[in-house]
Amino acid sequence: MRRGVLALLLLAGLATEVAAADDYPQRQIKIIVPFPAGAGPDNVARLIGQHLQDAFGQTVLVENRAGALGSIGATEVARSAPDGYTLLMGTNTTHASNVATLKNLAYDPVKDFAPVIRTTTTAMVLLVNPKFAAKDLPQFMDYAKGHPNLTAGYGSGASQISIAQLQSRGGISLVAASYRGVPQAMTDVMAGVIDVTFGDFSVAIPQMQGGTLRGIGVTSAKRNELTPGLPALSEVMPGFEATIWYGLLAPAGTPEAVVNKIYAECEKYLSMPATRKKLADVGVIVATQTPAEFGAFIKSEVVRWSAEVKAAGIQPQ
Repeated sequence: MRRGVLALLLLAGLATEVAAADDYPQRQIKIIVPFPAGAGPDNVARLIGQHLQDAFGQTVLVENRAGALGSIGATEVARSAPDGYTLLMGTNTTHASNVATLKNLAYDPVKDFAPVIRTTTTAMVLLVNPKFAAKDLPQFMDYAKGHPNLTAGYGSGASQISIAQLQSRGGISLVAASYRGVPQAMTDVMAGVIDVTFGDFSVAIPQMQGGTLRGIGVTSAKRNELTPGLPALSEVMPGFEATIWYGLLAPAGTPEAVVNKIYAECEKYLSMPATRKKLADVGVIVATQTPAEFGAFIKSEVVRWSAEVKAAGIQPQ
């Protein structure tokens, strides 16, 4: 009798969830980007948001909630109703390195979210003002070692860890300053307020092409296909690497069928050759994962980035 009742309840629950997915969405969807407008995650979120809007026939609003290395926006989504109408464009900062770099983090990146899809991966570029004395990586290393206390700005976990690696692996002394996001740090490098920063490909490449910033090297383990002319920083600093990723997440408890519906539509869009080219043009590479794969990946990333933070000697803020 009990088994029969449990089976009926399970079937009823599955039927309810399928019905919820069939009806979804019936109103506006919001994607929270926990970094400023113009940052890499923002560019990806707006492209995906426009596609979901076209596919679902409902408005998809992208809102920027920058601050505290993305934790403000991530916390807002973690506390939202688990109904698929509030999503987060998360990154390795919000869902990996923040565990080690921020004290009293208000959310758990594993327990408080339902992974939907990892969308893309990218790297960062070490950037200086075009008037900076060093023109290439060897010159930069020589100059930085001879000029202690250069100023460096960071606006994400990856950029903070990259600055720390520059010091620990390169033997360079830097004065690090926190920004609300990577674009703001880049703006201050352009203005000559600070000396260096690390920028996501999506925001760095256009500035490099326009001559407003100079790229010195990339944080990927090897030379990147998007910037073949720039050396990997690991070429002069063995072990230097900061590969970053973006992905869509929902609050924990969001019906699996709703998660799968969003995933399927995103996967279809990201698999299109035109989409891949469009994203490559803004400096990111499509590298999708299913909800289950993405969930397992996040767990492994928390471990990896926590180790990176410890190795870099970064103290939690």
